[in-house]
Amino acid sequence: MAVNFAYQNVAIPDLYRRGLRPETAPLEVLLVDIEADLVIRDGSQVVMAEGLFPVAELARDLVGWLGQLDGDRDDFEFDSMSYTDVGEVRIVGSVEGWRVGSVSEPGSWTSPVGWDVLVSEIAQFVTAVRKDVVALGVEPGLIPAL
Repeated sequence: MAVNFAYQNVAIPDLYRRGLRPETAPLEVLLVDIEADLVIRDGSQVVMAEGLFPVAELARDLVGWLGQLDGDRDDFEFDSMSYTDVGEVRIVGSVEGWRVGSVSEPGSWTSPVGWDVLVSEIAQFVTAVRKDVVALGVEPGLIPAL
């Protein structure tokens, strides 16, 4: 099986309700207000699904995590400004490979995948989110390039 990060319906309705615009909104507001319906799958099995998920914030955090030196990289636990609990998206390494899950679905994990497979999937997700961020009128630097 293969891990898959997918999303749809990206939008920023809360930004406009706040009276802000994409060009002038503060970084922390943009990160939580760019939302989409996120689904993480292991093949056809849904491991985690969440509507109105802060995909820009997740993409930015994943870029930072991938940018750490191999010896300094711990497991990934998404520490979002939108959630009280840390780990709405988790990536855990083991001898068998890397698995993705969520604290909201503690018994549901992807099958282990190799590092290269995980990085490739994250890169596709980040690239797609960056493209959508630009389409919304936000500077692409909000999410650094990989």
